[in-house]
Amino acid sequence: MGKLIVIEGLDGCGKSTQTELLPQSLKQKAGIDTLRIKLPDYDDPSSTLVKMYLAGEFSQNADGLSPYAASSFYAVDRVASYLRKWKDAYLSGGTVIADRYTTSNAIYQLGKLERTEWDGFLSWLWDYEYNKLGLPKPDAVVFLDVPPEDRKKLLSKRYNGDENKKDIHERDDAFMLRCREAAAYTAQKCGWKTVTCTKDGAMRSIEDIQEELSNAVIDMLK
Repeated sequence: MGKLIVIEGLDGCGKSTQTELLPQSLKQKAGIDTLRIKLPDYDDPSSTLVKMYLAGEFSQNADGLSPYAASSFYAVDRVASYLRKWKDAYLSGGTVIADRYTTSNAIYQLGKLERTEWDGFLSWLWDYEYNKLGLPKPDAVVFLDVPPEDRKKLLSKRYNGDENKKDIHERDDAFMLRCREAAAYTAQKCGWKTVTCTKDGAMRSIEDIQEELSNAVIDMLK
């Protein structure tokens, strides 16, 4: 059995950049070979329902679709990715770095519910994906935390200022604030490592964040 390390964060936190750099950092620092996966797998037909959801084809706002239904869209994509693209490597003892995973449902879908329902949803989610669907449980999760205003600036830069390119999550500031609260709650409850991506009111450099992230992952793998 291998190791599964998940890197999480809200849209615009720089997560893709960090997960692209992480395999090389782990190889250089600790001689760890890794396989990087990115979820949802937007290049595969398995993500069709996810793309329809984010484009607003079921509802023009994120809250308009049940968190259980939306979670199922993402879960199906993960199962397809696991069975076809990384199951063999993982079961053979490989280390897999995932850019998002089941844990994303704990962030984005949890925020749709009342706080009194959060623990029940998390219990359902872990059982649904890890037990009933048979996906591997992560060995460690790292959450990259970026304050709302900095995250919005990074997103604007990603889309060159074109707000129309944002999906139904990204364009809803109130929803994203709830997601950050959900992430903080789940991180504390489930023992995730949080890396704060700002210092003294400014974004840390990519290299500085990567240094902390890679060191954290190495410690988790020991």
